[in-house]
Amino acid sequence: MDRIPASERTREKLKALMEGRSEAPDSRSELVRQAARLIIEEALEGEASDALGRDYYARGASPGSGYRNGYRTGRVKSAEGAIDYSAPQIADRAEPFDSRIRKAIGGRTEALEALAVEMYARGLSTRDIEAMFSDQAGQSLLSRTAVSEVTERLWAEYQAFVSRDLSEFEVLYLFVDGIAERLHPGRPREAVLSAWGIVSDGKKVLLGLAPGTKEDTASCKEFLQDLRRRGLGDPLLVTSDGAPGIVRAIEECFPRSLRQRCLVHKMRNLKCKVPDDLWPEFKARAEACYQAPSPALARVLRDDLVATYGRDLPSAVACLQDDFEACIVHLRFPVGHRRAIRSTNLLERLFLEDRRRTKVIPHAFGERPLLKLMYGALIRAAQRWNRITVTDFERRQLKAIRKELDADFTARIAPAAGATVTASPTRFSSKNGT
Repeated sequence: MDRIPASERTREKLKALMEGRSEAPDSRSELVRQAARLIIEEALEGEASDALGRDYYARGASPGSGYRNGYRTGRVKSAEGAIDYSAPQIADRAEPFDSRIRKAIGGRTEALEALAVEMYARGLSTRDIEAMFSDQAGQSLLSRTAVSEVTERLWAEYQAFVSRDLSEFEVLYLFVDGIAERLHPGRPREAVLSAWGIVSDGKKVLLGLAPGTKEDTASCKEFLQDLRRRGLGDPLLVTSDGAPGIVRAIEECFPRSLRQRCLVHKMRNLKCKVPDDLWPEFKARAEACYQAPSPALARVLRDDLVATYGRDLPSAVACLQDDFEACIVHLRFPVGHRRAIRSTNLLERLFLEDRRRTKVIPHAFGERPLLKLMYGALIRAAQRWNRITVTDFERRQLKAIRKELDADFTARIAPAAGATVTASPTRFSSKNGT
């Protein structure tokens, strides 16, 4: 154990907490303390590496450069209570080693907490993070080595995320959306595509995040095919906005799935085509269509709205009728799920937060820093997402929908001669005896 850096042992404790393997009485508070401890220990170990001129396991010390001589315990105060940490000691050095970081964090953790948020959630540049730990004279109190290691670890975590196996997730509902970002300086904004899903136990899971040239069919298809290659099965429903590239890619990559048009995007489109004085009434009637008890009643309400406004608001009526069936697909699903599955609103809110951050972070443009920033923000938010309830009765409903979709798919691809085609597995299994 003595040959293992203190930060590695802390990282294992933190991992155990996140995976639910720890028996800590207050896991949330302990999670905060261990995360803060990890940041401190990594910073101190980076400072020690700079002072010695070599990494933890490196050999070849020159006379007078010193050597690592174990750890001593330090303590800082925080809102979650006292945080103990291990500070590396250096012996046999020409000049005594005096940690400036320990002096900086002395009796407060404001800068430390800000550092943890910025590094893990925002993926700031080395220069930005160093600036946060500067003394009154403007000299950095945090070593460049420590900053680089932490920010590069975030990039490594992102790369592991986009290559992980997805076969463990039994996705019921899939959501796909994109945001345009300036991935390359001096060039137009390009799409960053994201996907998340609701799995069989109701938990919401972030599944994919990757750059694309734009929201065209080729980029979206490549993004979705990558999810399939990594083991993603056929969801029952895929929700997206009305971008033609995304729509076509979904229909090609998930022929066994239903497609839901995001109603948040659709209502925005409608509002642009209706005068302000008529919008409240038109909005109420459009929402009545989209939130009807059944698809049949939704069509009746749609026809009535068309008859009322067809002459005065032809463009708004045409927008309403466009892709209408995809707007009411959610009405085929359990009532308790409809609100959660009829829009990509969860990702929309996160994208707005991401855009707000890119406006205040200097030099945030570029594929690598932006992907780190977006991944850090999304993965943190995903840990706080609330799951939806999936009852036994709803499982039976979903199982019936799966059978209908498989039968419809088989009928569509069966040869005209009537040859039997066997549907491939969809990974939607029966649970809890249903």
